[in-house]
Amino acid sequence: MSQLCYNRGCGQRFDAEQNYDGACTYHPGVPVFHDALKGWSCCKRRTTDFSDFLSIAGCTKGLHNSEKPPEPIKPEVKSTEKKEVDLKPKCHEYVIQAPKQIPSFNRPSADEPMKRLQSKISPSLKQALEKLTLNNKEASKEEESDEIKPGTSCKNSGCSKSYVGPESNEEKCVHHPGVPIFHEGMKYWSCCKRKTSDFDNFLAQEGCTRGTHVWTKKDSGKKVVSCRHDWHQTGSQVTVSVYAKNTVPELSFVEANSTVLNMHIVFESEKEFQLKVNLWGVIDVFKSYVTMTATKVEIIMKKAEPVLWAKLDLPPPISVQNEKDNQKNEETCEELD
Repeated sequence: MSQLCYNRGCGQRFDAEQNYDGACTYHPGVPVFHDALKGWSCCKRRTTDFSDFLSIAGCTKGLHNSEKPPEPIKPEVKSTEKKEVDLKPKCHEYVIQAPKQIPSFNRPSADEPMKRLQSKISPSLKQALEKLTLNNKEASKEEESDEIKPGTSCKNSGCSKSYVGPESNEEKCVHHPGVPIFHEGMKYWSCCKRKTSDFDNFLAQEGCTRGTHVWTKKDSGKKVVSCRHDWHQTGSQVTVSVYAKNTVPELSFVEANSTVLNMHIVFESEKEFQLKVNLWGVIDVFKSYVTMTATKVEIIMKKAEPVLWAKLDLPPPISVQNEKDNQKNEETCEELD
């Protein structure tokens, strides 16, 4: 009767009578997630993609292990007495009104030519990009040739099979078509939702779908994604922070004129973030610049006038027709009352 191997990075089924030293290829270390890089503490291979991390071949050979690792002990939750909740608001509400429309002769036109802002690259970003470049070169050398080498692991999530020969293409691939989800201490796949709190058990979960093996990862190009960003201001400047890790300076740029800001940021090699903002105030483009670090991109804009901005972006102007419609609605409501 076949048994499931619980060694990290293996997950294959084996026959206890044919279990010999060297039959299992596994990772004796623990998973390491640091600075968007994923890998094992026992070997130096690192990657930014979770599916590639799951398919990293083991670095140690030994016997298969049929003992299931124990579940971590959950801390006891002590019940507390319910306290009466005060439903009254504890703070005052402030309403920020939209700024009055600035006369067109005072506010520069949004159609002014755009100027690319100067970028400053921090040493931390240079060091992080050097690590990513080395890892990408190692991976590209393996993917340059169309020939599939024996021992190449399947790129489908949850599949632990390796390429042996042409007969491997005829095997059915048992994998997870979904994505991994880590939420409130629980780990599971979006396709089958078998939840567990232990990372080793999560890696050992068998796939829920049958298909064909994928031995080479296809380049899907850059993905346009959203990225968390915020802003703050002082009396003389406005700073916009975009929390994009490992930005690629050669492919990223920020351009602006006196009233419009346009961002195009490529980070983590394959993610792309774009944002265009009609600024609330007016900036001095020639005294504005961009700083890129390993964890975020900051756009420092010099104010043309030392005034406080109510918002980062300027609301669109209200047309005369919309004002008339609003007045009619107000008059109708008064008549009904």
